[in-house]
Amino acid sequence: MIEFLTSKFTTILLYRKKFPTLLRFFILLYCLFSEVKMAQATVILPNMFSSNMVLQQNENVKIWGWAKPLEKINLITSWDNASYTCVVANTGKWELIVDTPTFGGPYVIDINASNDIKLTNVLIGEVWLASGQSNMEWTAKAGITDGEKEISNANYENIRFFNVPQIAADFPQQNTGGNWAKCTSEHMKNFSAVGYFFAQKLHQKLDVPVGIINASWGGTPAETWMPEEALNIDPILQKNADLLPNEPWGPVKAGKLYNGMIAPIVSYKIRGFIWYQGESNVRHAHTYDRLLSALINSWRKVWQEKLPFYFVQIAPYGGYKADEGVALRNAQRRVEASQEKVGMVVISDIGDEKDIHPKNKKEVGIRLANLAIKNTYEIGNEEISGPKLISMEYKNNKIILYYDTVNLNCDASCRDNFEISDYSGIFYRAKITIKSNSIELHAKEISYPIFVRFEWENYTLGSLKNKAGLPATAFISDNWLEFKRY
Repeated sequence: MIEFLTSKFTTILLYRKKFPTLLRFFILLYCLFSEVKMAQATVILPNMFSSNMVLQQNENVKIWGWAKPLEKINLITSWDNASYTCVVANTGKWELIVDTPTFGGPYVIDINASNDIKLTNVLIGEVWLASGQSNMEWTAKAGITDGEKEISNANYENIRFFNVPQIAADFPQQNTGGNWAKCTSEHMKNFSAVGYFFAQKLHQKLDVPVGIINASWGGTPAETWMPEEALNIDPILQKNADLLPNEPWGPVKAGKLYNGMIAPIVSYKIRGFIWYQGESNVRHAHTYDRLLSALINSWRKVWQEKLPFYFVQIAPYGGYKADEGVALRNAQRRVEASQEKVGMVVISDIGDEKDIHPKNKKEVGIRLANLAIKNTYEIGNEEISGPKLISMEYKNNKIILYYDTVNLNCDASCRDNFEISDYSGIFYRAKITIKSNSIELHAKEISYPIFVRFEWENYTLGSLKNKAGLPATAFISDNWLEFKRY
């Protein structure tokens, strides 16, 4: 300790000569004693564990940290006055599994060792991770529909935010910056708007505290959000990752953001994930289903639980090349159809032809929350998504599409958006007949149709809806992908 103090005082004297103001001298002196205090402290918590945090209810929650090897750690939870004890491993790390009750709070957690830590205003409720690129990162301050009104009304004692700092890393990190904060107008305007509206709807519907963790970075591809080894097992994904060009606004290399922003929070108990990303992967749109599935599986693997994963289908936008945008939306459709506990929000009715960032973030957050409310929490029976194609039949000179609802609202523009083709690969606009939950398609130019597509354009507003006004997704039949050998 004497050597530590001598070193720091020498540093201060050098800086005093260079910056002779008394104010700077005392700032440096304060930093010295802060470091002395840290040097003496033996118990350190990750930033994920701070006052104002939300812990997942009715779970065995892991709380961990670092301390001097062989030190005894004692943790007491105020909701049941239970005491948990462990001894620090020779690696300097410790962890305890704590039982959480049904939602409630505020509570206190006391951690006692050679130094004491008190976490206050702790809530027990529902915790979700929000991640993706700019449309998830987008804040109310950046500009959303009715932004000023939403900001002024955003004061919820029982909604809490954690913003993971944007950090890329070569290796998985053990800690991240940031801290938990109450939902106030000031905090909300700088937080993910989609994440906020998702949390708001959950809180209002479930009447429980909600914690939302935001780990997002604009312009980033999915490859950088998953462990590198998750890509390396698939030669196609590995090849696509190697072809990603470097970008000035953010990392693209495999695993960089997983290492810096996801790995530090992996052991934090959550209910599930919400994801809004894809715009930076349109270059390899037809294989995005493999990529997103790999990400979902890798996150479930590291969390050691098949957690629900709800994502937003990217919005129609006129700035994509060829059919990149709609092809990626079709790949996203295939992910929802092939994965368990996965749901997709279609927002083709609120896209903007000239803006890749639709401003109606509230509707996006609400639709995500509705998926969680019905599928995860099993509450309500209202419509939460638009008509879904469940099968198709080839009959004579027709293709018959079967949907999951008899309430098919197909307006004039919708009737122009179905096309069919034979082995020539040339698509012709189809004439349609709606019967209950089916749509029959035929065209005079096609004798034996085998391919079908709907709304196959980068920008087109959702035209086929259900009674709730929710749109169906654009698609191209799966046999077309085999035919083209994507």
